[in-house]
Amino acid sequence: MKTFLLTVLGILFSLVAYACPVCEKQQPKVLQGISHGAGPQSDWDYILVWATVVIVVACLFFSIKWLVRPGEESRDHIKRTVLEF
Repeated sequence: MKTFLLTVLGILFSLVAYACPVCEKQQPKVLQGISHGAGPQSDWDYILVWATVVIVVACLFFSIKWLVRPGEESRDHIKRTVLEF
């Protein structure tokens, strides 16, 4: 399982898309070279993106936590079908 997760993470980190020169000029200094398209239109864009990142990371954490340790003692609980697969 560890090997699989490390492989997936390695693939994800190696698939970095670099911006083209035209898009690079439109981005703020922080995002130059790593993002395509028009840059953020206001500071609210950064707030919305970071709020979304926090929500996604929290959902991922709790979904993995409750999948690995569901807290149910019953052997016929529906979560066991995923764990025993």
